[in-house]
Amino acid sequence: MKYGLNLLLWTSSVDEAIFPTLDKIKEWGYDGVELPVFEMDEAAYKKIGTKLDELEFGRTAVTVCTPEENPISEDAAIREAGINRLKKAIDMCAASGCTHLLGPIHSALGQFVGRGRTDEEWKWGQESLAKAADYAQANDVTLVVEYLNRFECYFLNCAEDTARFTREVNHPNLKMMYDTFHANIEEKSPSAAIKACADQLVHVHISENDRSTPGEGGVNWDENWAALKEVNYDGWLMIEAFGLALPELAAATCIWRRMFPTEEHLAKEGLKFMKSRMEG
Repeated sequence: MKYGLNLLLWTSSVDEAIFPTLDKIKEWGYDGVELPVFEMDEAAYKKIGTKLDELEFGRTAVTVCTPEENPISEDAAIREAGINRLKKAIDMCAASGCTHLLGPIHSALGQFVGRGRTDEEWKWGQESLAKAADYAQANDVTLVVEYLNRFECYFLNCAEDTARFTREVNHPNLKMMYDTFHANIEEKSPSAAIKACADQLVHVHISENDRSTPGEGGVNWDENWAALKEVNYDGWLMIEAFGLALPELAAATCIWRRMFPTEEHLAKEGLKFMKSRMEG
């Protein structure tokens, strides 16, 4: 098992200002971090990759798609822009040494059309991600599809559908992840959800129901931990939490009040909580 921390707790970029925090994360006992990939600055990703090498840190990355770069758009040019965006993000992963690129890479974040997904969108999404996965494979990166709750997207909202989506594409470099925050909203049973996607599951976000310190909220942790053990999950457990440090990010993630004492408290207690449940 590997324990990681998403850097979005502090920053949405990878400039050198985050380097002292990386040193602290290492001291706290983590195995690696998750990098935000929103700014396609290859030099910056190479630089942080070197820093992470020095720390002997593992690393994954997270990105999103926009309405102008949407893999399921009815406009073929916008779908192509979505594929190209993912290719650029894969380049950033290759530059920094990230093994996985994850997130809601299937559709535009926060874009709604007043209905559920269509069969055409399903086909377009699979075609787009298959092409991106070919590019990822050539760069030793695995694409990891994340389903979101109904208030953030309409295309993929549950583990069963997401597993079917990646299973049908059947590409070795396209898999899926599970996020306890979204599952807490959408799944009737965390255990059933995890079992439904176990053959496609390569990454897990550990996130409390209020996006604060894992273990200090209302997620059904006992059922989540038991199911992950039952399916013999042995990948990253990556804490994803958001605070008020970055106003733009706080607005995007709908964080309107402080949900934890300090970022250090969240990081230290979250790691302690994960290890106590998975290793205890």
